[in-house]
Amino acid sequence: MKTDEVDGKHFKETILKLSTFARFIKIEHTLFSLPLIYSGALLAARGWIPLRLALLMLVAAVGARTVAMSLNRIIDREIDKRNPRTAIRELPAGRMKLLEAMAVLVFGLILYFGSAELIGRFCLIWSPLPLAVFVFYPYMKRFTPLAHFGVGLGLAMAPLAGWVAVTQSLSNLIPGFILGFFTLLWVTGFDIIYATLDEEFDRRENLYSLPSRLGKEKALKISGYLHALAFVALVYIFAVYIHSWIAVPFLVLAGFLLYLEHAKASDVELAFFKINAALGFVILVMVMVGVHFP
Repeated sequence: MKTDEVDGKHFKETILKLSTFARFIKIEHTLFSLPLIYSGALLAARGWIPLRLALLMLVAAVGARTVAMSLNRIIDREIDKRNPRTAIRELPAGRMKLLEAMAVLVFGLILYFGSAELIGRFCLIWSPLPLAVFVFYPYMKRFTPLAHFGVGLGLAMAPLAGWVAVTQSLSNLIPGFILGFFTLLWVTGFDIIYATLDEEFDRRENLYSLPSRLGKEKALKISGYLHALAFVALVYIFAVYIHSWIAVPFLVLAGFLLYLEHAKASDVELAFFKINAALGFVILVMVMVGVHFP
């Protein structure tokens, strides 16, 4: 075999392996947390944040996303193997070895802790807290239908992280905390919608999810109540910390997207990823407009 053919084969194998790693960590799901991180930071700064800090926060978000998804996939690999919907994932399908998944996890930890240190020692000291949530919540489905709140709590750390990255303290944390509370309700609600895909499997495996324990219809009602409460929290944030007429259309749009998520709940791909990703950026724009045009 010619040298150029060998090089071409190695290049294709490398690209294939990288694409496998990308599917494994689903880096695109950072679109859920990143707008909330920046929203928390902008609320804390009441204006623009330095470019260096914004870039470090991006790296930290990617690192955290990598760690969270790696832990989830590693911890749930045997359950995923038995579920026809998830059996095609990298670990149960055999396209990735456990050692490789652990290496991805370590890489994410390096990104996360390294960027936290560069942001500030205070952030590094508190950085293990979200990781504790990431480790714990994949196990929750084994013993409680409140497991969805574990997912919500994990992403609720995002606006708090943005706030702390700017302030380097826990003082005056209430706005960031309320934005985190909104995120908890929002993410818990859409995780319930996502769990409807596995209602029958969870019931057979004796796993705890609201759809498997209460049925799809009741679970979606609870999801709707959570999203209604989330919108109330968002209105409170707007009224107390933003109160800008220019930002009103984005508040209304956020409410409409929360409604649309339930109107389109039968199309989980649309409701779970596309609408939620859009909602995060709508909130970010609302905060940006609010802090710059009070």
